[in-house]
Amino acid sequence: MMGKQRLSASIDTELLQAAQTAVDKGRASTVSAWVNAALRLKAEHDRRMDALDSFLAAYEAEHGVITEVEIDEAVRRAQSRATVVRSAPDKTGKSGKPHRGVA
Repeated sequence: MMGKQRLSASIDTELLQAAQTAVDKGRASTVSAWVNAALRLKAEHDRRMDALDSFLAAYEAEHGVITEVEIDEAVRRAQSRATVVRSAPDKTGKSGKPHRGVA
């Protein structure tokens, strides 16, 4: 187990309330544990974003800058292959049958 270090930080009131709610509902053992888990998720997210930045820089160094047209084409291809797992609302706002493509 990694060592722990005490921290004093100012946070938004609603985040403190969310942490306390998580503790009250048994989703975290303490507010400190909830904050620690949130910081761990943020650190992992930042690490992944750094890796993506490195990948894109290497790709563009080899193949050239990715253009808006290429991005738009990739989005269209991805959307055409996507399976929507929730149904699109009908004209009344109620859900209809599941469908393929963009919701």
